[in-house]
Amino acid sequence: MQTTNRQINSPNYTPRIATVHRTTGETDVQVTVNLDGRGICTAATGVPFLDHMLHQIASHGLIDLDIQAKGDWEIDDHHTNEDVGITLGQALHQALGDRKGIVRFGNFLAPLDEALVQVALDFSGRPHLSYGLQIPTQRVGTYDTQLVREFFVALVNHSQMTLHIRQLDGINSHHIIEATFKAFARAMRIAVEIDPRRAGMIPSSKGVL
Repeated sequence: MQTTNRQINSPNYTPRIATVHRTTGETDVQVTVNLDGRGICTAATGVPFLDHMLHQIASHGLIDLDIQAKGDWEIDDHHTNEDVGITLGQALHQALGDRKGIVRFGNFLAPLDEALVQVALDFSGRPHLSYGLQIPTQRVGTYDTQLVREFFVALVNHSQMTLHIRQLDGINSHHIIEATFKAFARAMRIAVEIDPRRAGMIPSSKGVL
């Protein structure tokens, strides 16, 4: 299911675009997200492997991302990685607005060679992460693989989504992580699509998310 040109060209359609600029004593991060994009990504975080994963989110989620970050890289990548997750989460939250008409739930199973990862998510308004990755090495290149969980913790808390990540198979760290980001992207793509049968309604029996 995709947002149609007719929906986008409707006089009642509000572009689902948000820009968030977050500055701390450790980082300076700006994120622009377009939920109805074409998968275009510009990512310059100073953390090359993180940039590679952000490209996976954009490309496979069919959202446009522009992410620029400066951080205290001389210490390590932790603060930059976390603050990119925070700012992206805030941008997703803003772009979704009141979440009227969205599918809300998404689920995807992504293979990458020997790795197989399942992601299920819900833009529920209730932050929760269940993280089931077993990454065998401490680093992929210069990237600390512990930072994968930290990225998703930050993203979940600030986008207010429920996210479950399950690793079904995999022995190569790069493959496991990349399959995770691809599965996340495809699950999110499903969840943020406009459901024409919702007719602008909140996707909840309670009437609120």
